[in-house]
Amino acid sequence: MTHEFYNQKIGSLFGFTDDIKSNKIGFSVNAGNITILWNRNKIAVEVKVDDMAFQLFPNQLMTTTYLQYISYDKTVLPLTAFLFNREFYCISDHDSEVSCNGILFFGTQDLPIITIPKGQERKFNTLYEVFEDEFATPDQIQGDMLQMLLKRLIIICTRLAKEQLIIKKLDNDQIDVVRKFNVLVDIHYKTKRKVSDYAELLFKSPKTLSNLFALYNQKSPQQIILDRLALEAKRLLQFTEKQNQEIAYELGFNDPAHFSGFFKKITDFSPTRYREKQAI
Repeated sequence: MTHEFYNQKIGSLFGFTDDIKSNKIGFSVNAGNITILWNRNKIAVEVKVDDMAFQLFPNQLMTTTYLQYISYDKTVLPLTAFLFNREFYCISDHDSEVSCNGILFFGTQDLPIITIPKGQERKFNTLYEVFEDEFATPDQIQGDMLQMLLKRLIIICTRLAKEQLIIKKLDNDQIDVVRKFNVLVDIHYKTKRKVSDYAELLFKSPKTLSNLFALYNQKSPQQIILDRLALEAKRLLQFTEKQNQEIAYELGFNDPAHFSGFFKKITDFSPTRYREKQAI
């Protein structure tokens, strides 16, 4: 079962399928989409994001963006997916409504995977049915209704992510700083490499950020910046034909040798060896 709402005038898309592996290229827009994956099976399924394999257990959800490379080659069971593009619902423009940016989407931390608690399974299944019902009612306000339902889904998932992925020591203001830092790194990592750069954008001191992330996880803000840079380098090496020199300049390195040294320090492989290893 696959449904799609598509406004050709503005290029806005919202898609809904019970089998994303079979239907991933069957939508009117197949680039620039954000996806919410939901394992509604009784056993785990595997999804590969960039160069990492993830097990998605029953009643778990995973969010991915168009910046990532998703493979369903080893996904053996149907996997439910909701997908939408910026023209349908811009999470940056609506951040004050859903507060998901930097937690569910466009974060620099580990891939967000959330588990639906037993007590909330009925809520998610009901929302699933309402999505189905709305696609059975095509009219002039269908797009608005689907946007409202998507917003509800994002809010519910964001609440669970805050409960399950962020430690209880952080208050809402601290969580906002964490997620805004994540988003800023995702935007500026090619040109801003120092914690002080982001501290200035957030009107915080570098020490405040360091202390906050010491509570949040084991990575320092500086390590998060470097890891994001390394992640993009891995993507370009593995999924494009670009030469090492091109990648170095694209990532803001003035000297390809500096890029090679940075990459080897982070991954223990030279860029060339890493590409060869991934090809094998």
